[in-house]
Amino acid sequence: MTVRVLVVDDSATMRSLIAASLRMDPEIEVLGFANDPIEAREAIKRLNPDVITLDVEMPHMNGLDFLEKIMRLRPMPVVMVSTLTQAGAEATISALQLGAVDCIGKPAGGVSASEAFLDLPEKVKAAARSQVRPYEGPVTAPEPPPKPEYIPEDVVVAIGSSTGGVEALMTLLSAFPANCPPTVITQHMPGAFTKSFAERLNRVCAASVAEAHDGARLKPGHIWLAPGGASHLEVVHQSAPSCRLVAGDPVNGHRPSVDVLFHSIARLKRAAVGVILTGMGRDGAEGLLAMRRNGAHTLGQDEASCVVYGMPRAAYERGAVEKELPLQRLSNAILNLCAAKEPQRSA
Repeated sequence: MTVRVLVVDDSATMRSLIAASLRMDPEIEVLGFANDPIEAREAIKRLNPDVITLDVEMPHMNGLDFLEKIMRLRPMPVVMVSTLTQAGAEATISALQLGAVDCIGKPAGGVSASEAFLDLPEKVKAAARSQVRPYEGPVTAPEPPPKPEYIPEDVVVAIGSSTGGVEALMTLLSAFPANCPPTVITQHMPGAFTKSFAERLNRVCAASVAEAHDGARLKPGHIWLAPGGASHLEVVHQSAPSCRLVAGDPVNGHRPSVDVLFHSIARLKRAAVGVILTGMGRDGAEGLLAMRRNGAHTLGQDEASCVVYGMPRAAYERGAVEKELPLQRLSNAILNLCAAKEPQRSA
């Protein structure tokens, strides 16, 4: 199946670079171009593309306002193409909250266009296979808050996510209490965006959320997000369970890798809950299986609530997932497992 793409960007040079990257893949057809949202609106009606690549900063109407109109009135897969600046990162996180499937950074200093857009064809094809939902407003807690008597046990929670993960993590973590279990997350995301994402999570969550750093202690009420791009996140036992950032090659095509995080939790051999959320590919399946084999409880997001049912499917088919649940039920399921006085251990 050929994926038909509309490229929306006010820079003729950038439109040309994006199109050249997409045309390298024989399964992608570039239908046309639009300079701004006004042109894009007419092009969408005329061409009916499968996927749009959308710039954030454009004349007449910025990309975020246009994206919100798309996701409210005619939901369709959108991949954001953003500058790797603080403002660009914050705008991109907003776009992913609005329903954009994925994001990619524009070439920065010292990075060629071919390097910057290397992953764009796969992101576009994954977007074409995604389940896009209408935008229904800002994230609110999707389920009743945990009971006041919730008391966390000494249990670590590890979460892995990719495509669609921004919206999923906002929904899941916003239902965690202020004294939530110590939690570590690997989300596939460019390095320029993870700090903004952690700050956004921190604003909507009762617990403290921040980018992980070497030596960060795992303790109740703290959620650590792997920095994107330069290293993998592991959990090690020093005087207490702590974060460690490890340089290394990409694993399963990703750095940070969910598998690296999950394998490190499995090696700790302590009470843990592993969770695999929406995303394309197989990253996390083997690590989650290692966690389950070492006695951890493991949960997966179900197909109906995933934007892309790739990583959860791979983990489920590998036997790594103990139970699949809709996104809206995962928060309470995690908390119940962490608060159990005598949790049932998996084989």
